[in-house]
Amino acid sequence: MLYTNPQFQRNDLSLDVIARLAEHPRIRYIKDASTNTGRLLSIMNRCERLKVFSASAHIPGCVMLIGGVGWMAGPACVIPRQSVELYELCRAGRWPQAMALQRKLWRINEIFARFNLAACIKVALELQGYDVGAPVLPQRALTIEERRVVAAALAGLAEAMPA
Repeated sequence: MLYTNPQFQRNDLSLDVIARLAEHPRIRYIKDASTNTGRLLSIMNRCERLKVFSASAHIPGCVMLIGGVGWMAGPACVIPRQSVELYELCRAGRWPQAMALQRKLWRINEIFARFNLAACIKVALELQGYDVGAPVLPQRALTIEERRVVAAALAGLAEAMPA
């Protein structure tokens, strides 16, 4: 699997490089965290054999709609049940229901985009009863106010989702 994440890499893979790498028989997938969903469509058009996963930077339901096979994203770690439900709705082609759920779940992505992703995941898991410890340096832990924002987003999502 190729993984592109221009926010954390010094360089990004160009479409030409991705297309060349996609010819290798052991490379079958790509996870792209570029925030450019149009780029995913370009990859799909140029590299038909390469299956595409989105990251938190993309709207997973939209990526599935254009032909993606799934997503690997931090928010899914803290809302796994809802993420699986979204995946199943997308796979079934139930797009109105999938997009309604996607809109609700996007609240978590918005919060995670505001703060340090790893720290958000750790706080969200801690709030759900999992002691996962502090972020690894150089990432900083969330402030008390940032923790409140994450807690409020999780609580709001719990209220919006049927049990």
